[in-house]
Amino acid sequence: MPTTKLPALTGARWWAAAAVFVLHALVFLPVYPFQKSELFRVIHDLVPMQQGAAGVTFFFVLSGFVICWSFRHGMSVRGYYLRRLLKIYPTHLVAALVLILVVAVPLTRPVAWLPNLMLVHTWVPRWTTLGGLNVPSWSLCAELLFYLSFPLALPLLARIPRHRLWWAIVGMIIAILLLHTGFHLWTEGPKDTANVFAVRLLPGAVSPEFEIHVSPQWFAQSDIPIPASYWLSYLFPLSRLPEFYVGVLAARMVAEGVWRNTRLATPLAALTLCYAATWLVPINYKMSALLIAPMAAVVATLATRDLAGISGINSTRPMIWLGDISFAFYMIQFPVMVIVTRLFIGGRQYSVGGWALWTTVSLAASILAAAAIYHGIDKPLMRRFAHRPPPDRRTAPREGHSAINALTKP
Repeated sequence: MPTTKLPALTGARWWAAAAVFVLHALVFLPVYPFQKSELFRVIHDLVPMQQGAAGVTFFFVLSGFVICWSFRHGMSVRGYYLRRLLKIYPTHLVAALVLILVVAVPLTRPVAWLPNLMLVHTWVPRWTTLGGLNVPSWSLCAELLFYLSFPLALPLLARIPRHRLWWAIVGMIIAILLLHTGFHLWTEGPKDTANVFAVRLLPGAVSPEFEIHVSPQWFAQSDIPIPASYWLSYLFPLSRLPEFYVGVLAARMVAEGVWRNTRLATPLAALTLCYAATWLVPINYKMSALLIAPMAAVVATLATRDLAGISGINSTRPMIWLGDISFAFYMIQFPVMVIVTRLFIGGRQYSVGGWALWTTVSLAASILAAAAIYHGIDKPLMRRFAHRPPPDRRTAPREGHSAINALTKP
């Protein structure tokens, strides 16, 4: 019987987190005059926002896969919700607290920080709440919706017969493309193929002491509108919900033997081609829509390789450890960059060498901080309060590890 552990999926999480980090290092480390140079413009053209967005798309699809794969028959919904909340909120709050301690967050103005702490800030299209405090936490608003919806959607998903799983996942991807087409045609915002996300530069050639999203000027602003098409296609949780269920359907396909491919080269080649195509399409498509299908294929293939006993670099111990700390790394990297800016960058001038130096320092410090959060907070909390129930041997599926398979058994 194949193992239910999927180490390659854990290790692969690191590559997604690293892709996000590289983009954030370019955007959130205010290194002047480097960021105002022609060299920076060339680098930013080669590392556009869709690189970080690709990492987020991977996490969203992977979330659906892993949640479906690990949800056992007989597991209480209350226990499931407790585990999901404990997995998100403690790390999120630690990262937010670090920022509150090192920047001038106006605690007397709750709109600048309370929606972020509660993880509801992406439901309203205003940069006042979207872009303040720990910027990467926006994706957790979508994750919360995913987790809350899953137990409610399971009975419906369980009705999809095995021989129609391909139709279901293709239909889901087509629906996503149609949704983004609607955003492009009927909502306000950029319509061309340019990458709209860029560094927000301040006057002068000396590096500022604050990254713009945590500066006193940012927190003081009453309202900052955001283009509707960008908000709906990238940040709005309901728009990202189908990506999660593509991952859920992919988990069913692997567990029930519908997806059997173990050759990683093909889905990686498809992902590379779709990523290259993001330079040629409008913003509504480049941030996630084009990448969902190949991302699901990569996730499914990695899982199938694990089940077949095929090892690779993602299954090695160092990669699994990096994958384990990847969520904490994702959450703490921006606060670390803010601290590095306050202590070492602000008030000074650096070229590309200075940017490379402080990026390396930020990477090392983020890994150390993430390890401390994971081993000191996340693991102890999960061990103490979120024990998984043993599988029900009478009803657990014999092949794979599908929640929907288990639900459909008598």
